[in-house]
Amino acid sequence: MKLITRDTDYALRALSFIAEQDEKVVTVSELVKELKIPRPFLRKILQLLNKKGVLKSHRGIGGGFLLTKPADKIFLVDLMEIFQGPFSLNECLFKKIICPNMNKCALRKRIDKIEEQVALELETVSIASLMK
Repeated sequence: MKLITRDTDYALRALSFIAEQDEKVVTVSELVKELKIPRPFLRKILQLLNKKGVLKSHRGIGGGFLLTKPADKIFLVDLMEIFQGPFSLNECLFKKIICPNMNKCALRKRIDKIEEQVALELETVSIASLMK
């Protein structure tokens, strides 16, 4: 199990680079050159971030991307949700079949507690905090 997928990692790196440019529009070419991420893959990530309102795209000559809000207001947990779905460490092994021991399972209760702690910690990680 990966806590952070490649998509989320690339999104973090791209958003951090864009944030460092002090509100200058950043082109895909600049990002590809600086981050060494394949262009088609990066474009897909940037388009999704644009669609979800994290980035704003500018078309035409001098076009590129800008953050829609300050870097200290963009959190890792939000990016994880965009690219990975709702945060969860504990998935039922049977997916759609509810376990008959669900309410009594000691392991599930411990994992739920760990998941809460991890989620609380992830909610404090912003793009700005990663740039320091």
